[in-house]
Amino acid sequence: MIKFGIMALHLNSENKYVNEIASRAASFGIECFRFIPSQINPVTMLVTGHRYDTERSRWNAAEFPIPDILYDRCFYGDDRHSKQCIPIVSWLKNNPDITFLGYGLPNKLEIYEVLASSPLAPYLPASKPVSLPEEVLNELKRHRKIILKPVNGSGGNGIYYLEVQKEGILAKTEKQGNQVNYLFSIKSKLSRWLESLLTKKKFLVQPYLQLTDDQDRPFDVRVLLQKDANGHWLERGRGIRTGKKDGILSNLSAGGVAAPFRAWVDKVDPSLKNFICEELDELLVKIPAVLEDSFMPLFELGVDIGITKDGAVWILDLNSKPGRKVILQSLPHLQEELFSAPLLYAKKIGSAVQKERKRYNEKTLSN
Repeated sequence: MIKFGIMALHLNSENKYVNEIASRAASFGIECFRFIPSQINPVTMLVTGHRYDTERSRWNAAEFPIPDILYDRCFYGDDRHSKQCIPIVSWLKNNPDITFLGYGLPNKLEIYEVLASSPLAPYLPASKPVSLPEEVLNELKRHRKIILKPVNGSGGNGIYYLEVQKEGILAKTEKQGNQVNYLFSIKSKLSRWLESLLTKKKFLVQPYLQLTDDQDRPFDVRVLLQKDANGHWLERGRGIRTGKKDGILSNLSAGGVAAPFRAWVDKVDPSLKNFICEELDELLVKIPAVLEDSFMPLFELGVDIGITKDGAVWILDLNSKPGRKVILQSLPHLQEELFSAPLLYAKKIGSAVQKERKRYNEKTLSN
């Protein structure tokens, strides 16, 4: 039986998703575990976590060897526990006896540098790292409206919008679903605020793109790509995320709502609709290939696409640990596919690992 471990920073993280996977595991010939990286004993190499009891449909506390295949669902912050777990997960990924469902992606800047040297370059908003207030101010002077994004951010957290106005510089961000505005009429105060921001995290700057609907609400397209049981990339679904009026984020965590992509695109002018759909289809084939040519193998990708009113298509973000809310809310009939997908792919790579070990053992026994 394949040993499949779901790894997170908290045992109850993504509880519904993890439970749905675990309840189906036995039917795929898989035994399911969940654990926190920091709960691995470096001496015994045993993990303290939970084993799923199929007969009773519940998790039981248990101690067990590190599972053969790991599904990494760790979402790191700036907290002490995240910093403790990062090197442990890195160590696991370098262990030849452990296989990850997907090995994840590096930070936004490294991804940008790879994509910028590929055929996907025309679809990228120009991005550059900034570490000094003067660098941000120069970009603001040049573009009048800019976006600051954390290099290691996810979920829309820590994104700032800056705009030159008559009264001064407006800075906006969203925290816990609420918009927070700052207006700096004095340049020195803005510089001090930027310096405080830039010393806490690494940021990149982009010119602001007008990615809003006819009601001035930010919106984008979220597409979920995954590998199937044969290891081939396929599109699970695409949905529209729409944020609050005059907001800067479309993320559901920032108060956005999800809707089917088809319902939106069918309202677009037919000639523009065909162009957008063709561009999207082409991008979604190229993106995984470009990424896996430079980085370790992946299992899934959340692709965020921006579309301007004139039909220009932009790659906004790529996430190797995507959520499923947008797809489940806009295309609820796909839930069985989404909950079974990790198990189907785990079964494929698990069988390959077992065959490889069997061949290796046969060779060593004959010598």
